Amino acid sequence: MLNIQAFVFNFASENTYVVYNKNKNAWLIDPGNSIQQETDAIEKFISEKQLKIQKILLTHAHIDHILGLQWAVDTYKVPVLMHKEDQEVFDMFQISGMRFGMQLNHIKAEIQYIDENSELDLDGEKFKIYHVPGHSPGSVVYHNENGKFIISGDVLFEGSIGRTDLYKGNYEQLIEGIKAKLFVLDGETQVFSGHGNPTSIGFEKQHNPFF
Repeated sequence: MLNIQAFVFNFASENTYVVYNKNKNAWLIDPGNSIQQETDAIEKFISEKQLKIQKILLTHAHIDHILGLQWAVDTYKVPVLMHKEDQEVFDMFQISGMRFGMQLNHIKAEIQYIDENSELDLDGEKFKIYHVPGHSPGSVVYHNENGKFIISGDVLFEGSIGRTDLYKGNYEQLIEGIKAKLFVLDGETQVFSGHGNPTSIGFEKQHNPFF
């Protein structure tokens, strides 16, 4: 059984997640901590739980989801997993920062590319990966079928979908990807989004106004 702890960080109220098991092995997903108070909060949680961060996973590389990435890489010294189609977005980190009045350094990290043929394993708990572009070109969703949950990033929200007016966004592509890859999942599957409250596939199929 896996545990999921969410943290709400930075100017965008972004959800950062720590997924961990009884062996204290853990993954850090979308580290968006941007000020010392936020970093202290997640460090304290990981330390008190005695968790061993084994991987850093990105759902995508928009600035609000990676503001804490350099800290995470420097602290835990583990690889960063993301889809190659978001490399260009990742490389725009400093430029994106300027738009928000932030002076940011280029992130130095060991990047490992993942795609739909990749399957991740946390001590026997398997995660499938779905490439669902449209919000960003390399947006991915992580699905733990056994635990009936997905980490959806900014693909699907409670009552909404990710913005498609950003660089290389595509509304039709996002809608079709959600229908084809997410709405075919068990309706009880929980959705842990990049912003806002958790929801479920069944609820979104019935009530999401975009469908």
